Amino acid sequence: MKYVMVFAMATIAGFSCKQPGDYTKFTKDPLLYCKTVKKLNNVVLDNNFPPMIASRNYAYANIAAYECIAAGDSSYNSLSGQIKHLPAMPKPVAGSQIDFQLAALLSFTRVGNAVTFPEGSLMAYYDELKQKVLDAGMPEEILASTVAFSDTIVSSIMAWSKKDNYAQTRSASKFTVRDEDGRWVPTPPMYGSAVEPHWMEVRPFVLDSPSQCKPVRPPVFDVANKKSAFHVNMTAIKNIGDSLTEEQKDIADFWDDNPFKLNVSGHVQFATKKFSPAGHWMNIVGIAAKEAKADFNTTVAAYAQTSIALFDGFISCWDEKFRSNYIRPETAINKYIDQNWQPYIQTPPFPSYTSGHSTISAAAAETMTNFFGDKLSFTDTSSLEFGLKSRKLNSFREAAKEAGMSRLYGGIHYSFDNEAGAISGTNVGKIVIARLKMKK
Repeated sequence: MKYVMVFAMATIAGFSCKQPGDYTKFTKDPLLYCKTVKKLNNVVLDNNFPPMIASRNYAYANIAAYECIAAGDSSYNSLSGQIKHLPAMPKPVAGSQIDFQLAALLSFTRVGNAVTFPEGSLMAYYDELKQKVLDAGMPEEILASTVAFSDTIVSSIMAWSKKDNYAQTRSASKFTVRDEDGRWVPTPPMYGSAVEPHWMEVRPFVLDSPSQCKPVRPPVFDVANKKSAFHVNMTAIKNIGDSLTEEQKDIADFWDDNPFKLNVSGHVQFATKKFSPAGHWMNIVGIAAKEAKADFNTTVAAYAQTSIALFDGFISCWDEKFRSNYIRPETAINKYIDQNWQPYIQTPPFPSYTSGHSTISAAAAETMTNFFGDKLSFTDTSSLEFGLKSRKLNSFREAAKEAGMSRLYGGIHYSFDNEAGAISGTNVGKIVIARLKMKK
């Protein structure tokens, strides 16, 4: 706690006292890394990145930062080779003086800047970091060698990222909607086209294939038999939505994480934004790291492993979504029960099975439990900036379970969407942990 207070005082003073070595109190502050991730999160929010693209932004930036940490701390392993297609990373020049924590901050910022738009969104912050370490007393030769090393990591990560097939999916064919019983069709009020129907074609980090954690088949679409699994679940969604408690509404709102909600009031339409599910979990990593009093390197490693789990979790989930093309509850209830029924939160524009939030939340919960244990309680303050009160959670797995239930309360997923997604996501998280031995 003492060094955090020193950092705060130094900030207020504008780093006017340039004493040798003082700058490390700035560069080694784990809260600074959390702030840096939040900078990228804000850019993602402002530019309406879909959740799965957001996960890609976070993952490459965090991996770049982690590789700087691994280069400077022998207790951490490079991910090269552990992620099979990640080539060997550049080594520091012998004899050069490098601040590896600053290198991590700079690398995260530059890679984050490169994989987002508009171009240059984070470069003002990048320049700010460099100026602040100089103001804090870092010798110019150390800054120069740190920047040079960071640049080599950034170049390597960016070259590697360009081979993940993301660019090719930008020009892939659009999803063809087939208005058949039991299949997904666009939902009101946006009636948006299916988001990222080719996301399963993007290269995973750790999974052998997008279908490695393939879930069981969803219930057969059957509205004729009122005792069928589908009909029972469809009816349950309507009944829950018609009698939501205030607590259930709070949970649905808190985990809504809709990066672009279209609001319609008469003839007026306007959009509101929140963090995507991936962005929400990035915030939780920062909250947990602070609660656990994790040091800088542990904090970076936790962000990196969790962002990898989120990225592979989305690929796994999207592989199933566009395999099953399952009808959303809103569509089914409107067609077969009540044409005027609306879910509590807005239905996102892609198929129902499985739940993306359940999948990626379960994956993230596994990696975070790996770093911080299964008994770390924390208060999730992520949504305060959106006017939503914080929630106290007893563990990461409890948070993941609540995130999944929020989709049921929100009226946008069946129970089997959540249950199957949670199983797949848990398996993704376990594979990430098993294959990425980050700490020696």
